[in-house]
Amino acid sequence: MSMIRVLAVDDHSIVRDGIARLVGTQADMELIAEASDGADAIEEFRKHRPDVTLMDLQMPNMSGIDAISAIRNEFPDARIIVLTTYAGDVQVMRALKAGAQGYLLKALLRKELLETIRAVHKGEKRLSAEVAAQVAKHALDSALTPREISVLKLIAGGNANKEIAVMLNLTEESVKGYVKSILLKLGANDRTHAVTIGLKRGIIDLP
Repeated sequence: MSMIRVLAVDDHSIVRDGIARLVGTQADMELIAEASDGADAIEEFRKHRPDVTLMDLQMPNMSGIDAISAIRNEFPDARIIVLTTYAGDVQVMRALKAGAQGYLLKALLRKELLETIRAVHKGEKRLSAEVAAQVAKHALDSALTPREISVLKLIAGGNANKEIAVMLNLTEESVKGYVKSILLKLGANDRTHAVTIGLKRGIIDLP
């Protein structure tokens, strides 16, 4: 039986330990290396060339999405599964565009991890049901423009329209227009609601 060689990337040792225990119970897979951030992940991938890489997204120094892009640019056949606590559709699409073949919520590790590893190793794509539902729900939504995302990030930072105008070198009227468009596209009732939706969907991260 050929072994599926796994690399686990997460900045929390408790998550890596959990993965090690799960993988260690299987006769057809082994955990060959671990990494705690994106830069380490790239080095460990180069060193070990794993069959499947498990990648967290929120990590210090270098994000999981940047690490996925870097690994896939260097090794186009790399098979990567995202492990995260976030089901936001925008973040999911970023990860898939970066080259991930699987997207699994950490809450489902014990239930779905081993099956997902085997599926991705065979060349299949796998999304958790909740993740797939979020992507489908927003598939036809109008995406925020880069400028609108910048404005939303500054709103999340607690800045008023006047302050945002100065920071982005815009008129206050322009900022009001962007805010109105953001609320409309996100279906938000107000600025706070827009920030909540933006965080949930992975459009912005916490400032």
